[in-house]
Amino acid sequence: MKAVRADDLPSLHTLVNGLERDLAAVTAGLTLPWSSGIVEGHINRIKMIKRQMYGRASFGLLRKRVLLAS
Repeated sequence: MKAVRADDLPSLHTLVNGLERDLAAVTAGLTLPWSSGIVEGHINRIKMIKRQMYGRASFGLLRKRVLLAS
């Protein structure tokens, strides 16, 4: 973070500001053994199905596809 502050890269300064605002959460996410990978996988799968069906059907059909795919 010190190296980014020394450079003239405003977009990276914004990133470092965000990391510093919640440094405890960033540290915990990198050091604790828990993972949300399974949940992220399900969310990714549902978003993929939603993108495939964009503009083609209603929420009811999307719900059926998600439930039947599980």
